[in-house]
Amino acid sequence: MPSAVPNFIVAIPARYGSTRLPGKPLRAIAGVPMVVRVAQRALLAGASQVVVATDDQRIVDALSGQGVTVCMTRSDHASGSDRLAECAAHYGWPADAIVVNLQGDEPFAPAAGIREVARALADDDAPMATLATPISDAHELFDPNVVKLVRASNGRALYFSRAPLPWARDAFATNRDVLPNDLPFLRHIGIYAYRAGFLQEYASLVRTPLEQAESLEQLRVLEHGYPIAARLTPEPFPPGIDTETDLQRAEAWLSRPS
Repeated sequence: MPSAVPNFIVAIPARYGSTRLPGKPLRAIAGVPMVVRVAQRALLAGASQVVVATDDQRIVDALSGQGVTVCMTRSDHASGSDRLAECAAHYGWPADAIVVNLQGDEPFAPAAGIREVARALADDDAPMATLATPISDAHELFDPNVVKLVRASNGRALYFSRAPLPWARDAFATNRDVLPNDLPFLRHIGIYAYRAGFLQEYASLVRTPLEQAESLEQLRVLEHGYPIAARLTPEPFPPGIDTETDLQRAEAWLSRPS
C-alpha cells in the first residue's frame, strides 16, 4: 500500500527570456498563458502552497487572481533550482519542508506525478527526489534531447545522461533498432522535490564538470556526493513546451475531439 502524500509546496520557476521560445511563460495554449496552466496543475495536485518564482512583471500580472503566490527573483540565476533557493530564503520555509520544482513549461503535468515526487522524497532520507518512465523505443534512447536515468537497486539515481544508457554492449553490436528486454531503460522526467534546507545548500555548490558537459543541473548534486531518490511516475508526463512546434502540438492536443 503506498504511503500517504505528505504536505508539500510547489514552486514554479518561470523565466521570461527563452532563446528557443521567446516569452515562453506567457505564450497562450488555447487562450490560456502557459504559466497559468502550470499553476493550475499544481493547485490540482493539492499543494499546500503554490509559488511562481519569476523575474518579469508581465508574468506577475498574468497570474493575478489565480490563487497562487508570485515571488520576484533576480534575473541572473543559472538554473531553476537556484531561482527557487532565493524563493525559499525569501519565505523562510522550514528546512524540512518539501518543495516540488514544477517546470514552467509543463502545462499538462499530471497531478498524480506531482504528488508522487513529493512522496518519494518523504519516503527517503535523500535531500532530493525525481521521477522517470520506461523507454521502449530505440530512437528515444539514442536521442540526445531525451535524458536517460540509471538507478541503483535501492531506487536511487546512479547517473543521468544524454547518451544512451545503459549500454547493451552485445545487443547494440548487432542491432541498435530494437531494445533488449532484460534492461531497465528509463527516461528522466524533469520534476524534482527537495527539502527546503537543501535548496540553500544546492545554491552554494560549485558547478561541476559533468553538469556543464551534459548541461544537466542534477549532476551537480551527484558530483558533490548527495543522493537523489528516483521513482517511476504513476502517470505519463506529456512532453514539455520548448519550441513553436511543441506549442502547435499542444494546441492540437487540446482541440482534439473528446
